[in-house]
Amino acid sequence: LMAHDALDRQESCGGHFRTEYQTPEGEALRDDEHFSYVSCWEYEGEDKDPAMYKEPLDYEFVVRQQRNYKS
Repeated sequence: LMAHDALDRQESCGGHFRTEYQTPEGEALRDDEHFSYVSCWEYEGEDKDPAMYKEPLDYEFVVRQQRNYKS
């Protein structure tokens, strides 16, 4: 289910780094506008797709921004 979650996100974030979603400098390229949520997946059986549940991330005091892990 973790791989399913990583493939569902069209961004690099947290433990999901995708080479097709990175900055020219090689940093993770986030898409907070479309993926600002925590997802939870439920296995529903061998012949069924897993169910995805979303919990929105709403920040009151923190400004979301691109991170830089090189500094």
